[in-house]
Amino acid sequence: MPRNSTRVVRVGTVMFGGGHPIVVQSMCATKTQDVAATAAQAEQLRQAGAGIVRIAVDSPKDAQALREIRQQTEANLSVDLQENYRLVTEVAPFVNKIRYNPGHLYHHQPQVPWQDKVRFIAEVAAKYDCALRVGVNCGSVDPAKRDKFPPEDKISPMLESALEHCELLDRLGFMQYCVSLKDSDPRLVVELNQRFAAARPDVPLHLGVTEAGMPPEGILKTRAALIPLLASGIGDTIRVSLTLPNERKHEEVLAGLQIVEDVLAGRVTVEPWLPGRLNIVSCPSCSRVENAAFVELAEKVRELTTYAANYPITIAVMGCRVNGPGETDDADLGLWCGPKYVNLKRGPVSLGSFTYDEILPRLKQELDSLIAERTGVSSDRVMTPTEG
Repeated sequence: MPRNSTRVVRVGTVMFGGGHPIVVQSMCATKTQDVAATAAQAEQLRQAGAGIVRIAVDSPKDAQALREIRQQTEANLSVDLQENYRLVTEVAPFVNKIRYNPGHLYHHQPQVPWQDKVRFIAEVAAKYDCALRVGVNCGSVDPAKRDKFPPEDKISPMLESALEHCELLDRLGFMQYCVSLKDSDPRLVVELNQRFAAARPDVPLHLGVTEAGMPPEGILKTRAALIPLLASGIGDTIRVSLTLPNERKHEEVLAGLQIVEDVLAGRVTVEPWLPGRLNIVSCPSCSRVENAAFVELAEKVRELTTYAANYPITIAVMGCRVNGPGETDDADLGLWCGPKYVNLKRGPVSLGSFTYDEILPRLKQELDSLIAERTGVSSDRVMTPTEG
């Protein structure tokens, strides 16, 4: 399959870019400090076909667990750094790749310029022969970039952030990096990556639709974005991010392998993901989920809202404090889940916290109210557009 001739990046035993085969990735959903479970899941994902397995590390205790996990799996490991960029010194000796989010570099030591933080990360990565991923995400964009553009422009802040980080890494002489530009809207994912590839055709791209949701819808969304990009030669490594219980996490890998196989076989016709219908956005289950009931809640939200299938409304269901607060702002209704309570939002406005037993009736109340406002129909008479 013809590929864009990006530079080659090595992650442990695999290489991508420069004409190498597309690498499928996934991420452990077990608690990182549960060493046995995380090592077992990393192995499950590797054996399913994942060339790289990502693990979240948010604390020194997570980093200590990573040391033990490394001894129990042959997977090529990537670590996901969030607020505390200095944890890179504790994790780099035990992984093959480090992912950082430009939008999260501001949370820890805000007085330190982001350039110095990236320099620190790159120096440690080079010392331990780790690759880097600059992971730009729609829900956590660099605030300086976000404020520079009008709110309706979702692409320019992300694109400028990615390009700026590439330029810095190039100046530092660190070339073993790739970039990802992810959104929950497949159309934006396509445009973002097309524009980045045109500006920096040398930089390998990791493709994915963030918070794609539950299968089968999450797979359809991802296919709508990734197949056109891969078919045009854009993309070197991919992930299908699905909301799944732990025992089914390997389905992400299988879905990714199927996408690659279909593109290789020329099966590149996909159903476009178009607006005008209910869109449930939910993050992939990962170790940061504070209550395993999050996955079950996402399924219940899908079941509850079937009557609203033909309304152009977005509902976001997020599993943790990292993704929850920011990545529900763009949804019409957002739920982000804590250990005991679910925080309900209408756009960026908080409506309060509810127990897992209370949240569904309140969500339906808000959904009916929203439909009534947009259609002029009393909320107690809301029905699907095909009824009556």
